[in-house]
Amino acid sequence: MTTPTDETTPDGTKATGYAAEPPVRLNWSQHAPEVYKAMLRLDTAARRGLDPKLYELVKIRASQLNHCAFCLDMHTKDALAAGESVERIVQLGAWEESRHFYTEKELAAIGLTEAVTVLTDGFVPDEVYEQAAAHFEEAELAQLISAIAVINAWNRFGVTCRMTPGHYRPGQHG
Repeated sequence: MTTPTDETTPDGTKATGYAAEPPVRLNWSQHAPEVYKAMLRLDTAARRGLDPKLYELVKIRASQLNHCAFCLDMHTKDALAAGESVERIVQLGAWEESRHFYTEKELAAIGLTEAVTVLTDGFVPDEVYEQAAAHFEEAELAQLISAIAVINAWNRFGVTCRMTPGHYRPGQHG
């Protein structure tokens, strides 16, 4: 066990009193490298044609809903690197009360992300889909749905394997 003076924060500075970093349960990418490579290819294909900021907002919102700290760390850093504002990232957790921070197109994408991520009723409501369809051409909508599905898969790997947040650098996996 380390003492607070032996610990460092994810950014490399000395920590005082921080909780110990939990160990990763399983380095799945090392043990299933072909699946990991396929996921990277799928991720690259899913992002094609989507605005980088919108893409990161979608990934952040799904990761918030899925409680994936690793993906939240990654995608907030990538969003900031893409020029997204801290304020819009912070407000994303309460987007329905902070609608004025986002465009109608972004709101439609965020709403669709939430509906696809949380399938509590077993389906995506027609009004949510129709709102997204009103703001995205069919090809772009197909890409958006793909991006939402892909981040949900990534989240499941991250949460299940308990991937550790805090060590990611922007662009590291993109």
